[in-house]
Amino acid sequence: MKYKVTLNGRTYEVEVEAGKAMLVDEYEAYAPAPAAAPAAAAAPAAAPAPAPSAADIAAGERVNAPMPGNILKVAVNAGDKVKAGQILVILEAMKMENEIVAPKAGTVAQVVVKVGEKVDTGATLVVLA
Repeated sequence: MKYKVTLNGRTYEVEVEAGKAMLVDEYEAYAPAPAAAPAAAAAPAAAPAPAPSAADIAAGERVNAPMPGNILKVAVNAGDKVKAGQILVILEAMKMENEIVAPKAGTVAQVVVKVGEKVDTGATLVVLA
């Protein structure tokens, strides 16, 4: 079988036969020209809703995202009473579902995120009063 192998900008044509390999040809490699842009562009995706600014977030103890990910489920609403360890949000990160729990008992003052939203590490998810 013949193969073309590019290494350090040089292309080698190699022939492999029954466990033996031998060089057949060697020549300079050139990068292919970039493909032309398609004529009709697809409709742009809807822009994500802007994250609430620090001034928009209610006062209280903030429960923040420990890692970046996608919000799969919001298990509480504003005004709900929660116990310490109760699940507030399910955050998907690296194909794993992570339960974000209440650090203490209290009342949910504000739910900052929505299902389907992407969050970064440290983003406020829920505020407890």
